[in-house]
Amino acid sequence: MDSPAPPPSAPSPSASSRPAVDAASLLDRLRALGRVGRDGAGRLVRLAASDGDRQGRDLLVSWMRDAGLAVTVDRIGNVTGLWRPAGTPDVPPVVIGSHIDTVIDAGIYDGCTGVLAGLAVIEALAAAGVVPARPVAVTAFTNEEGVRYAPDMMGSLVVAGGLAVEAALAVVGTDDSVLGAELARIGYAGTTEPTALRPHAYVELHVEQGPVLEREGVAIGAVDSLQGISWQKVTITGDANHAGTTPISMRRDAGLAAARVITFLRERAAASNTPTVATVGCIAFEPNAINVIPSHASLTVDLRDPDEDRLREEEAALAAFLDDLAAAEGVGVAVERLARFEPVAFDPAIVGLIEDAARRRGLSCRRITSGAGHDAQMMARVAPAAMIFVPSAGGVSHSPREATDDAEIAAGAAVLLDVVAALAGV
Repeated sequence: MDSPAPPPSAPSPSASSRPAVDAASLLDRLRALGRVGRDGAGRLVRLAASDGDRQGRDLLVSWMRDAGLAVTVDRIGNVTGLWRPAGTPDVPPVVIGSHIDTVIDAGIYDGCTGVLAGLAVIEALAAAGVVPARPVAVTAFTNEEGVRYAPDMMGSLVVAGGLAVEAALAVVGTDDSVLGAELARIGYAGTTEPTALRPHAYVELHVEQGPVLEREGVAIGAVDSLQGISWQKVTITGDANHAGTTPISMRRDAGLAAARVITFLRERAAASNTPTVATVGCIAFEPNAINVIPSHASLTVDLRDPDEDRLREEEAALAAFLDDLAAAEGVGVAVERLARFEPVAFDPAIVGLIEDAARRRGLSCRRITSGAGHDAQMMARVAPAAMIFVPSAGGVSHSPREATDDAEIAAGAAVLLDVVAALAGV
């Protein structure tokens, strides 16, 4: 894929003429969106295609329309606002994107910062009266988190051609709902083909969701790569039996086998001198009774590494361990692939623009690898792409304790503005 052809550095007009993001408005919207999708306990649970997601989408669309953007919804529910002022040619746009769906009991910054900063950047360019050489769009992708429907990053994956829209719409959620039916129910089953979105370039601003920038006192992360992700579901079958009368030596204990998988993954990762990480995030036993040996256990395995060869090694090591486990414990083991994404190297020209924009604004900057998956990794399949990180307090995310200082969000939005302006030929 060819890189875009931006100027050699981000623009540096005089301070009086430079477009400026309205940081106060951006922060007000971020907090307003954060109030939408709360459950009865006050938790932010704006899962994809839920009623809370509809309310969040409605609010975002109202802001897009207030900004004069042409709003479209594609068949997978991605919402795009396009800015193409008079005099701008009808050519592929620079796209800014992220998501507004959340995990369960979420913070307000993950994903939403990127979408709302994208909107703020377009408003800043429009307010400055500039006529870009190409349009600029902001997109909120459907089901980035993958909590209710798998796989995650679904909306951008469909755009990139990695998943057929019909297959995505047919996905059954954790609550037995069907994504396509739920999108129709909330009014966001669009008619545009997702693959119609073909950017000239793609840029995403995001909170880091990790501790590196804060720990090192760095204001801006120029994300040059994103690690690979392997999601699997492991199902273990044993025998249910009485917890008090069955000798240990005669048990086919699915619960014990599941525990051995968890400790294997943790001990292997801890003993490695690589950045490999492994997580078991979901587990369930049947019959799930205190006095019954589990006959069935299911658990998810999340493996991540920025190097594809190492990720394959970890997958192979898990597979070998599961074979040995089945023989040692006398249990059945089945594995289902839930998602698999290779590591991504982002576009060097855009990464350079991010570094240059940070420098010109007097902001410290370092290159960084993303440990989390993002829509940018999917969009990198169809367009030159990169990401901008701002610090996360304590490295906490996917939690109500998620926090980023207002000034840090404003700084990230300012860098995003400069990068988009360069890519759009302002």
